[in-house]
Amino acid sequence: VQLQASGGGLVQPGGSLRLSCVASGSIDSLNVMGWYRQGPGERRDVVAYITDRDTKNYGDFVKGRFTVSRDSAKNSVYLEMNGLKPEDTATYYCQAGDHFRDYWGQGTLVTVSS
Repeated sequence: VQLQASGGGLVQPGGSLRLSCVASGSIDSLNVMGWYRQGPGERRDVVAYITDRDTKNYGDFVKGRFTVSRDSAKNSVYLEMNGLKPEDTATYYCQAGDHFRDYWGQGTLVTVSS
């Protein structure tokens, strides 16, 4: 499974970004896709994920600002981020999983700064 993420960039506080991730390869067994993030000197934390049954979960810090969604026909998962704060600055990683292992994309940098 290969994951290609895009959509990161520089945004001002309070702004919005939409991250996209496309999965390719042996994707039929995937049962979850989502997003993690890792700031400088920090551990990698879950941001949001969505299962193949459309169950969604979010990290506590999201507090209603982000929305995860998927498009099965496009083998894609998205992260709509609103109300961005400087502390949201991090590299965001697309993640997918099946019953055996996790797969990771290359990461896309999100910088929230004025």
